[in-house]
Amino acid sequence: MLAVNVAHQFFDLRIIAKMLPGVVTEGMRNTVAFTAIAFSFGLAFGLVLALGRVSRHRWLRWPAAAFVDVVRGLPALLTILLIGYGLTIAFQFRWPLGRFGDKYIPGCLALSIVAAAYLAESIRAGIEAVPRGQMEAARSLGMPRSVAMRKVVLPQAFRIVLPPLTNELCALFKDTSLIAILGVLSGGREILQYARTFSNQEASSTPFVVAGFAYLIITIPLLQLVAHLDRRAKAAAR
Repeated sequence: MLAVNVAHQFFDLRIIAKMLPGVVTEGMRNTVAFTAIAFSFGLAFGLVLALGRVSRHRWLRWPAAAFVDVVRGLPALLTILLIGYGLTIAFQFRWPLGRFGDKYIPGCLALSIVAAAYLAESIRAGIEAVPRGQMEAARSLGMPRSVAMRKVVLPQAFRIVLPPLTNELCALFKDTSLIAILGVLSGGREILQYARTFSNQEASSTPFVVAGFAYLIITIPLLQLVAHLDRRAKAAAR
């Protein structure tokens, strides 16, 4: 009897059938979209922050360091609430692009800011891991510091931090579940919110098991990619 109850609660085939293909066409699709948009903007902003942190100018270094420390010191959920509710409700801010903007921009913006703070630290560590002689050699050839940074230091830094960046991508993919706190428009549910809707309707834990498998379908290959890149980095360092 216990086995039957467990199977009914966690592996109800009727509920699984009802969730398909929506968990893929809506839940997984939106989760991947949120992740891709947030990671792209987070990486660009994180690069700016990292360059600010290694700058010789205090007026660039101090604000970048303060921003990174504050965002990393706050829970990601709190940052999402401050941006999603703060801009849309307190300031009556209207997002561009109409319904598409209301569906994606608040969550993606919040996730981008969170991702940028963590990516900035990874990129900064990569820049500082490049031997100083590389910059000095480039400067001795007549390259301006900015050109040397762009053409000599940054390519090497990104090769060093590629495994950590991929790891951050995996973490960001799972953090997309936090944006459900902002509310969901039709067609805009990510994996966890999609599962939560079915769980409330069916009074069952099966949707959360389905959500777990949906996450694993994407995160396990990403984790394998991280391990592969890490092995390549260690082999290249020998």
